[in-house]
Amino acid sequence: MMIVGRFQATELPSCKESDYHFEYTDCDVLGSRWRVAIPNKPETCTGLPDPVKGTQCTFTCNEGEFLDMRTQECQKCAAGTYSLGTGVAFDEWDSLPTGFVTHGINMNFGDTYTNCSNSTWIPKGDYIASNTDECTSTLSYAVSLKKPGSVSFQYIYPDNHMFFEFYVQNDQCQSTDSQNRWMRISESDWDYHYVPLSSGNNVLYWRTTGFSLSANTAKPVLLKNIAISGVSYTSECFHCKPGTYSDKPGAARCVPCAANSYSNKGATACQTCDMDKYSGIGSGACTQRPACKTSDYFYTHTPCDSSAQTQLMYKWTEPKICSESLEGAVKLPASGEMMSCPPCNPGFFSSNSSSCEPCPRGFYSNGTECSECPAGTEPVVGFEYKWWNKMPSNMRSSVLSSEYSSTDRSTGWEVAGEYIYTTPSDQDSDYMMLTLTVPGYSLPHSLREDNERVELSRITFVFETKCTADCKLYFMAGQNERNNMVVESWSGTIGKQSYSYLIKTNSTVSFSWGFQRTGAFDMKNEYSSDLAKIYSVHLTNVIGGVASECRQCALTGTDSDSCVSCAPGHYMVYGTGVCRHCPPNTIIRPEQPVGKEACIPCGPNTYSNKGRSACMSDCTLALDHKGESLYYDFSSMGNITGFQSSPRFTSKGLQYFHHFSVALCGAESRAVASCVENVTESKREVKGYICQSTVVPSEIRGQSVVSSQPFSIGDTLIGVTTESKLDDISSFVDNFPVESDLPDVIFYYRSRETTQACKNGRSSSIRLRCDPSVTVKNYISPPSNCSEGTCDGCSFHFLWRSQQACPLCSESNYKEIVSACIQGIQRTTYVWQQPLRCTGGVSLPPLKISTCVTLDFWLKFGVSIGTVAAVLLITISCYFWKRTRKLQYKYSKLMMTAGDKECELPAADSCAIMEGEDAEDDLIYLSKKPFFRKIKSFSRERTSDGFDSVPLKSSAAQEIEMS
Repeated sequence: MMIVGRFQATELPSCKESDYHFEYTDCDVLGSRWRVAIPNKPETCTGLPDPVKGTQCTFTCNEGEFLDMRTQECQKCAAGTYSLGTGVAFDEWDSLPTGFVTHGINMNFGDTYTNCSNSTWIPKGDYIASNTDECTSTLSYAVSLKKPGSVSFQYIYPDNHMFFEFYVQNDQCQSTDSQNRWMRISESDWDYHYVPLSSGNNVLYWRTTGFSLSANTAKPVLLKNIAISGVSYTSECFHCKPGTYSDKPGAARCVPCAANSYSNKGATACQTCDMDKYSGIGSGACTQRPACKTSDYFYTHTPCDSSAQTQLMYKWTEPKICSESLEGAVKLPASGEMMSCPPCNPGFFSSNSSSCEPCPRGFYSNGTECSECPAGTEPVVGFEYKWWNKMPSNMRSSVLSSEYSSTDRSTGWEVAGEYIYTTPSDQDSDYMMLTLTVPGYSLPHSLREDNERVELSRITFVFETKCTADCKLYFMAGQNERNNMVVESWSGTIGKQSYSYLIKTNSTVSFSWGFQRTGAFDMKNEYSSDLAKIYSVHLTNVIGGVASECRQCALTGTDSDSCVSCAPGHYMVYGTGVCRHCPPNTIIRPEQPVGKEACIPCGPNTYSNKGRSACMSDCTLALDHKGESLYYDFSSMGNITGFQSSPRFTSKGLQYFHHFSVALCGAESRAVASCVENVTESKREVKGYICQSTVVPSEIRGQSVVSSQPFSIGDTLIGVTTESKLDDISSFVDNFPVESDLPDVIFYYRSRETTQACKNGRSSSIRLRCDPSVTVKNYISPPSNCSEGTCDGCSFHFLWRSQQACPLCSESNYKEIVSACIQGIQRTTYVWQQPLRCTGGVSLPPLKISTCVTLDFWLKFGVSIGTVAAVLLITISCYFWKRTRKLQYKYSKLMMTAGDKECELPAADSCAIMEGEDAEDDLIYLSKKPFFRKIKSFSRERTSDGFDSVPLKSSAAQEIEMS
């Protein structure tokens, strides 16, 4: 067996350089390592080179170089290749590069399950695109850095309906920067992002979640040119991708080919396209030129000459890709037709050079000549563009490709005299951008600044769109061109109309219009004839602006030409500049405080603030209801309160809520309700009495609350009343059926922000209802038939049940209960009448104790008196009964005597009885008399005549005795 083994070993050929490659071992504690040879295929050759000591672990190569492992020295990359030295780059996305991982996260919402296994990032050649559905998709890459480095990439993030974050985790899965993980919206072109990395293991994450409440899906996030530095070295150079080249050794990057040229992979030079073909910048192939059409050219005007004439010029859309020589191709119309120049815009005048120049400060014009503002007036500065002979100096046109394209075009809008319009584009999905930038705003003297004013400036524009596909016009506002947020959008063909937007902060100084012919990506341009027109743009109160008119202002007493503002609560009389008091409890119209009609009465149960700029409520209310005075105190409800609508679900099952923030009432120093967008870096915030934002559940994101799309539904308090309609705002009782005889108190608000759907702005009403059974602090509900609080998107209604919505308690709300008199003490207790429908106010009086005469005393007294009366009554009754019996006896006796001797008089002895007629009676009834009566019968008192009363025996008695 040994002999056979030796025989086989001697038969293996000697290893050549192509049979093996070199690698370094891991670094030891001293920072050293060894270079070893690794066979490409095991047991195919023998005689590998022996290990040798390698370079130090801190060794690196410069850009454009690679480490030659044979010599362990840095060498320059050959022409047609490039190297980052201590980094790696990913600029080809035909497939997912090695090391990248992408997957979708499945989501469960209660009983709803969403399978997101197919929601991944998709390579598309020059870039990689995110998902567009409502799943969370992650793209990750793990890298180990030998020294501190960085990661950079380019991205397009055009849609705030997509949540996009980038973050880095170390080998302990700890996020290295959780504050800046939310990416900034990119509105004009590929944006650049750079993040430093620490040495060691780093995992890079790009994560997106689509979120669209409308039928349109969110637009994808695009990534390209991901570069990572901090690796120790690269042992090979990368070939230039198609469409790029490097013509010299040691290139750190490849150069894109110019338009109408192309290159293959690893090219050292670009090849020119044939005459009948074309290509864009950085193209790997040439495309056949199509026949020219009318949509391939546009018209514009030359600057006005000294005779106020301009030429109508036709130009091919650049870069020109069509061919005029093909059959059916159109020719470029002849240019040079002379036309009269349009007049200058308001605030400008025509100079000798036939150009329009701004009027000096303190002057105004209608576009012809400048006039000085009269004494007592001041210019109304701003910008008003309604004639378009040339692009204004503070406006810029550009083209933003929604997908990566090689366009050289930078002009998306062209002037056309009476309007400015969108020119044809290379691709129908391109955004034709128009941007207006201003330095800031300043209110005129006649308008006072205070914290309650909601209008700092206003931009108004008139527009029109004509479309055959799903075109869309966007209007955006923000701090700068790259940080503008979509304010309003219009889809399809829109007739000529006007739109206004209120500017509330000095930080809003950039405005953009973006027109997209179709949202579907296609290299074709079938809808080039679709266009958008803007006829006029008017922006007020702009620093450095011009004036088209003058407005009345108040005058100082010393200088008749110096304008000041009227004191709070005053208006100016027409034509005089004299300030006069407004009636009590009124505010000043912010747009023009001239004339008595500038004084606007506050609504019911509200009062004006110190600056007379807004009406307020101190959270108290007094009203009469059915002859009873009711007093309310809503102070405890005036704090900022947040509540959510019931859960909502998009078409794909993503759960979301509408979050509302309310600051019901309060003084000038009150805290205001706030709704913030924390999806993007802009952190846009909306403040007022009541606002709304859309909230996605926190378990979907790595953040406690994800809020987007904030807007105000009440920044002005209209009034507080029990009526169901106020100032054209209705709070129908049918939405919230009445449950008691107590009236509901309704707070009415209005927001002056107008939208396409709400041309008069939004409004809201909050109905406060007394409900002692509510134990939770805030129980706010929408109408049963409108679960989002609104049925039309413009009028919002809510019912707030609370114990604090009850009137203050008064003496009529309690009653007294008097206890029985116990042991000489009587207690009086006070209790609330039920059901109790009041809160706070007066307190129940304390227990009252008083002395009293008890029932036992009166009962004993009554029994005693009754007993005495009964004994006396019985005695009297017995006395008269006996007297009656005696009379009956005497009468019977007399009748018997009269019967025996009729017509005879009684015997003489009967006369003796008259003197003591009861003597015989005493003898007859002696046996029946009580003891004391017997004694009485034998002891007679002397009569009044002085003789003793001695009983005499009658003849009848004698007869009885003798016998």
